[in-house]
Amino acid sequence: MNAHLEALAPSIVWRHFRTLCNTPRPSGQEAALVAILEAWADAQGLAHDRDSFGNLRICKPATAGCEKAPGVILQGHLDMVAQANTGHAHDFSRDPISTYVADGWLHADGTTLGADNGLGVAAILAVLEDAELTHGPLEALFTLEEETSMGGALNLAENWLKGSLLLNLDSEDRGEVYIGCAGGADVVVDAQLPSAALRDDEQLIDIALTGLKGGHSGVDIHQPLGNANRLMVRALRTLEAFDARLVSYQGGTLRNAIPREAFVQVALPSDDVGAAFESLKMLENTLRTELGSGDSGLMLTAKRAAAEESVEPLTLDASAMLVAALHAAPCGVERMSADVPGVVETSNNLGVLSLEAGRLHLCALVRSLHDTAAMAMADRFQALFGLIGARVRVENGYPGWAPNPGSALLAIFKKRHAALFDQEPAVKVIHAGLECGILGSKYPHLDMISFGPLIRGAHSPDERVELESVEEFWKMLRALMEDLAKKG
Repeated sequence: MNAHLEALAPSIVWRHFRTLCNTPRPSGQEAALVAILEAWADAQGLAHDRDSFGNLRICKPATAGCEKAPGVILQGHLDMVAQANTGHAHDFSRDPISTYVADGWLHADGTTLGADNGLGVAAILAVLEDAELTHGPLEALFTLEEETSMGGALNLAENWLKGSLLLNLDSEDRGEVYIGCAGGADVVVDAQLPSAALRDDEQLIDIALTGLKGGHSGVDIHQPLGNANRLMVRALRTLEAFDARLVSYQGGTLRNAIPREAFVQVALPSDDVGAAFESLKMLENTLRTELGSGDSGLMLTAKRAAAEESVEPLTLDASAMLVAALHAAPCGVERMSADVPGVVETSNNLGVLSLEAGRLHLCALVRSLHDTAAMAMADRFQALFGLIGARVRVENGYPGWAPNPGSALLAIFKKRHAALFDQEPAVKVIHAGLECGILGSKYPHLDMISFGPLIRGAHSPDERVELESVEEFWKMLRALMEDLAKKG
């Protein structure tokens, strides 16, 4: 499948990306891909090993005469975000990603593409394969479970890697190089809320909020995008005028993707259904006006649902208390950086929210350039949801990556980029959880940068990569490797 990819340039990169598209690799299910890469390394005559968590390392000796060059670690993560459009049947544990080219961009058919971080991984494999490339000692590090927990980086073996320079190939902007990133943590809220039987005078209503674009909860958090969970809570607040009681809720599927859809069921007095529908229609128009062209596809629909004996809505007080807490919860950009113009400092994404049989579950992702600010945001969640008796825990925390503008590796990259493309790259700090912060905490001697091709819509079915930028990315990577080989 995806044979057309090998006709793209550079073919050495796209051939490996085809393998990644054809091999299911959602987070936590990378074993099949690891086995394929190990077999490939054996065929290439390259040494490989894994640490106790399962992260894979493939090593390649230096080109003759470059043995004294600094060791370079090429790093990317094997997993991808698993998101599909509603109504698009796709089993990410079994089905390959189907791709197509349109207007100079590569897309997937109804799902995430996996260019994040598949093209970085493909480029690393291409470097290992390229017999004409001059390079120093190479280590290719492929980490696991980046998209769900940063588990691979967090559990990376210490005293394992030998190189002194690290190239993270998990950035998504053409003509830019990243030297810092936000840290973050998951905030998980669980509660069992009181419920009461459905009354004879109550009608069940199903409400759906769909049509939003979604996006990456870090790099896209400042964009004019709607968060389905945030907006659905506004619908629930509107219905409180009719004594609506919440029955069930399902919004978002990943804590690091801005939710595109949310679905709820409520119970409210039968006599108020018509007025409630009118209020929701008015709210739909209001939300569309607020979102404007930034997220113009929003739809808010409601319909009557058949009563079921097992349905038991929350009590009126519990429903109001939960909706109030969700309405007050931080969501989106909290603060812009005072030191790095145009960069988000601290944010939160209300990523995954569910309610079933009175059981509440919320997973939010807080990010900040300052670890203390991320923990302060997490503490606000603990304080807020503690008021409704919920259990709140903070987990999967990871550190940020402090910028080093004086990096020698950065200087070499900037010089080579200027020579190749007649302009220096923009030096950036990204509001996303690159693994560099964690890797740097385990290997503090590393000099690191991050760069990659132009990817848009990551973490959503709108994910796409610009073909021309992949050619530039590969050209830059090869030239940089040869420059670093001369340092010996």
